[in-house]
Amino acid sequence: MDLGRPPLARFPSGDFILSQKSISFDDLCHATSQVGDFGADNRAGISRTLHRISAIRNRKGEIIGLTCRVGRAVPGSANLLQDLVKDGGSLLLIGPPGVGKTTVIREIARMLADDYKKRVMIVDTSNEIGGDGDIPHPGIGNARRLQVPNQDMQHKVLIEAVENHMPQAIVIDEIGTKLEAMAASTIAQRGIQLVATAHGITIENLIMNPSLDMLVGGVQSVTLGDEEASRRGVQKTVLERKGPSTFTCAAEIVSKTELRVHRSLEDTVDALLAGKMPNVETRKFGSKGLVQEVYVQKEQLHIGPSGGAAQLDTDSLSNARRTLDSAFNLDSAEGHIGRSTEAEPGLNLYAYGISESIALQAIKRLELEDIVTLTYNISEADAVIALQSKLKKNTQIQAVVESEDIPVYFTKTNSLVQITRALRALADDHMDELIDFEDKEEVRSSEETDALEEARLAIEQVVIPKGESVQLLPRPPNIIVSQVDLVENFKLKWEAIGQEPNESLRILPQFVGMEEGSMSVKQEAANELTDSDSSNDMDHKQNGVSRLPFLPE
Repeated sequence: MDLGRPPLARFPSGDFILSQKSISFDDLCHATSQVGDFGADNRAGISRTLHRISAIRNRKGEIIGLTCRVGRAVPGSANLLQDLVKDGGSLLLIGPPGVGKTTVIREIARMLADDYKKRVMIVDTSNEIGGDGDIPHPGIGNARRLQVPNQDMQHKVLIEAVENHMPQAIVIDEIGTKLEAMAASTIAQRGIQLVATAHGITIENLIMNPSLDMLVGGVQSVTLGDEEASRRGVQKTVLERKGPSTFTCAAEIVSKTELRVHRSLEDTVDALLAGKMPNVETRKFGSKGLVQEVYVQKEQLHIGPSGGAAQLDTDSLSNARRTLDSAFNLDSAEGHIGRSTEAEPGLNLYAYGISESIALQAIKRLELEDIVTLTYNISEADAVIALQSKLKKNTQIQAVVESEDIPVYFTKTNSLVQITRALRALADDHMDELIDFEDKEEVRSSEETDALEEARLAIEQVVIPKGESVQLLPRPPNIIVSQVDLVENFKLKWEAIGQEPNESLRILPQFVGMEEGSMSVKQEAANELTDSDSSNDMDHKQNGVSRLPFLPE
């Protein structure tokens, strides 16, 4: 609710206007009178609920905007972490804002207090875990809580909870300062189970955060001797963990239904600092809400030349091409791959300067898990994928690559798209002996790639969130057909504008009804765009959309 603007309800699919009438001072005054008092952090709540109201003030201190967030207690939201909570080790939850960290930590507090009968104290920073008012929300069960009068004093309240209330477990939301990290470290050293959250996306974010690196043991620079540096194949100055980690294990919250669990946080930090792959478990809820665990063992055994090698078959590389092509909604090159009865050995890939979590994600996306194995030893590598800017600075690796004649695939940035393209090139090169050079898949032109990226950005940044139509740049008819495929994957309507050579596509903020067959629309699109004598615009019903649906997963 912002002064002078209509009120908005924000959904994952976009914003929904609640009323055409603009918000006035009277509306804001009435809203603030129905909630609790605003603290120094400009947050308030509604007694015995989990809803959170945050204020925006002008330079005079008057409230000119409100953000009202709906809070819910979700039973079972911590079932994916039940074994870690039961073991009694300290647990750190990491995730970006809005991913559900507070909901999970609230359920963990209830689980510890009710299911495992522990004395649990919650240090509630802004009454987000236990709700507003003096009586906490029943969502925390029998756990007790300490309210924090001033966020700057949170580290003192943490120590107070330990000294005054004899807890067996302490739960705290949003550790964000160095003082709070030090207090958490002190609590963990006293043998108390600590469950906490911190903002970030991966463990690597905490390692690089000077205020929070203490939570993972701290990081220090160590100078190695010439012999040790040569043995490790690294530079003389390396980063190592300074001391024991505050937390036993950690979980990266990917979404409300998926987690990435690090059972040993110290081993994970050591592996990341050494440029290796940590052991990670990916856990997700099943289709019916049941817990489904998918173990992704990143630390794999090196495959020797004598045996145990994964077999490279044409089906897997066909899937790799088909998976990447489907991202751009184009036909795969399945028909161009010649079948071969002879199997090839798997590929050992050495990653340098590349985020290994993203590299593994790209390998999974291309369905190359049984073919490509990430290795720590460059002498065992069949290929190298490296960040171009970093490899230029490491003369040792350059020398090894040249002496061993190892092919190198460069990426300019540490992004999923760049790494996926490099792996795609690696798979294509390795298939040269199995594919007829005359029948190899034709390389997609850069113009087509740019056109598809233009359409995707228009859909995700303008059409869906803002509800506005976007007219794309003029393209050849065959490229417009590819853009149409992409638009239809988002269930959006479109129309062709102009005639060749100035023909272009306009994406409309209207969703195609479920009764409309996408195949028939696609065929009509292909006929429309490839026929030079056809009409220059399409006839579409302008169906009003009162609310944007949720985006497809």
